[in-house]
Amino acid sequence: MTSTSTTSPTTTSGELGRRRLGVPSITLMIIAASAPLTVVAGGVTSTFAVTGVIGVPLAFLLLAVALAVFAVGYAAMSRFVTNAGAFYAYIAQGLGRPFGVGASLVALVAYNAMQIGIYGLFGFQLSMFLEAKLGIATPWWLWILVCIIVVGILGVNRVDLSAKVLGTLVALEFVAVLVFDLVALAVAPEGVSTAALEPSSLFVPGIGAVLSFCIAAFMGFESAAIYGEEAKNPKRTVARATYAAVAIIGVFYAFSAWAFTVGVGPSQIVEASATFGPDLMFVFMGEHAPVIISDIMQVLFLTSLFAALQSFHNAVARYLYSLGREGVLHRGLGAVRAASRAPWAGSLAQSVIAVVVTLGFIIAGEGLGLKNDFAPVEFLYPVLTMFTWLTNTGAMGLVLLMGIVAVSVIGFFRRDRRGVSTWAAVVAPSIAAVVLFTVFVLIVANFDVLLGQAETTPATFVLPALLIVPGVLGVVWAFALRRRDPALYQRIGHGVDEAEAAVHGSEPHRGI
Repeated sequence: MTSTSTTSPTTTSGELGRRRLGVPSITLMIIAASAPLTVVAGGVTSTFAVTGVIGVPLAFLLLAVALAVFAVGYAAMSRFVTNAGAFYAYIAQGLGRPFGVGASLVALVAYNAMQIGIYGLFGFQLSMFLEAKLGIATPWWLWILVCIIVVGILGVNRVDLSAKVLGTLVALEFVAVLVFDLVALAVAPEGVSTAALEPSSLFVPGIGAVLSFCIAAFMGFESAAIYGEEAKNPKRTVARATYAAVAIIGVFYAFSAWAFTVGVGPSQIVEASATFGPDLMFVFMGEHAPVIISDIMQVLFLTSLFAALQSFHNAVARYLYSLGREGVLHRGLGAVRAASRAPWAGSLAQSVIAVVVTLGFIIAGEGLGLKNDFAPVEFLYPVLTMFTWLTNTGAMGLVLLMGIVAVSVIGFFRRDRRGVSTWAAVVAPSIAAVVLFTVFVLIVANFDVLLGQAETTPATFVLPALLIVPGVLGVVWAFALRRRDPALYQRIGHGVDEAEAAVHGSEPHRGI
């Protein structure tokens, strides 16, 4: 499991590309992971439809404030911990190496689940779009496999190339949503109402489900630290990109969700969302704007999904790179391309995982008699299972990890404040931990609702187990490494640059 990989003129086990990403690039990759157009068209309407609560815009603002508080300690720690493993390194250095390894496997499952789940929606939407516009019936999985190849190619090239592609797509997404917002505010059948922003619209029995849905819209904002080793100035870039992403995402989603209620009408938004689902935005634009605008927005919806896929793919590749580099997983995963300095082995591994999981859903669909039948139920299959199951599982895992990271910040600064204020080292992380663990409990309590199930099924227990079991096995594996290879154990969560210091006892924060 820790054997040494071979190298060639085109591959190496060295470092990632250094000093290539500035604040704008990392911020755009964070926003791309949250997929703005996808959230507004799909996430917002789903939340209205399932919960029956119209206070979604206010929920986005509250969560943005909570995550900004989390970012205080997270950003403070980022000045002292620069590692492509992000959560893995933060938890290893804050709570101890065994917890770090366990968290790393939870993170791998969560990020893979988010990314592969989005593939399901991408295949569904592209198949439906081609059939509606060109009359061509194609299987949803065909476009997933094609997309995996494209995402993989970008994943093994220079990270700034991915940033440029994602930056362009995100900019187009923002333009599309802003056009929708302006049209919605102009239509306003019930007037420019602020009902959705009033506390009485959110603080109702369904608030737990609303927060559970809305927190998923922010997933990816925590990924700034993943690019720390490739940032131009890690000690400042990571913090600034994180704050910028939280502010932009929170305000933008809140404003757009509010515009949605104004455009459709606060009294009609729940019923309309339940009737049309993610198509509500495009139906609305088709009625109140030229058809070409609606068509362009549907294309941008697809590129929004692609941008999210690329962003999460990059995150998984760098997690695998970090774990391989330090010997926690096979060292071959620590290989990078000599030309691009991209983690090609981690990128390839993520692509393979995506193919295998997709094939599993294809086979399952065939077993249900759905694979070759292009009736609507077949098209819904990847959305009702692959997308819904995996993305909600991924969101659950990432919220849990963020709660643990908040506690890790307190542990990291416990013995040495390093000049960091009490607010950043203790108070803000404590508040964030309480909020995030509360949201995690709400997700668990509302998991059936998030999966769209009327009652408990095996999936209710199997999916969370996919997160918990690897985490426990990771802790066990870390203790095994401590016995069989103490030097390797010292490197856990510290990267190659700190390995020698750790082995010689001069590393400043050794943890357990």
